[in-house]
Amino acid sequence: MDSLTRNARALRRDMTAAERHLWYDFLRTHPCRFQRQKPIDRYIVDFYCPRARLVIELDGGQHYAEAGRSQDAERDAVLGAYGLRVLRFSNAEVWKDFPGVCRRIELELQRRCGALPPFRKGRWPAGPEGSS
Repeated sequence: MDSLTRNARALRRDMTAAERHLWYDFLRTHPCRFQRQKPIDRYIVDFYCPRARLVIELDGGQHYAEAGRSQDAERDAVLGAYGLRVLRFSNAEVWKDFPGVCRRIELELQRRCGALPPFRKGRWPAGPEGSS
């Protein structure tokens, strides 16, 4: 097993709180199958949907420093060369607007895959206040 695969396994085991929230409360049971901590080229992406060729990245604070933005731009360009679309959300966005994050993912899936079955009988996950 190569080091990238070992690192991906470790990242699946040690997901951030925001990654766990998005995975267990939305992506894991989505009709479009997602993989978590998927090695692609020399990178490990947070979530990947092969059917939609969609990558979802959750970004912590380090991604907003100059070096982080530069690395993310290079990473997005490499992934884009494979025909993959990258959606980025901040960890804070996942916590503050979880239903909005889920809607944006769903809209991108519909654009890339066409009509999809409704998720959870047409209901969006509840927001932090318990409403959708």
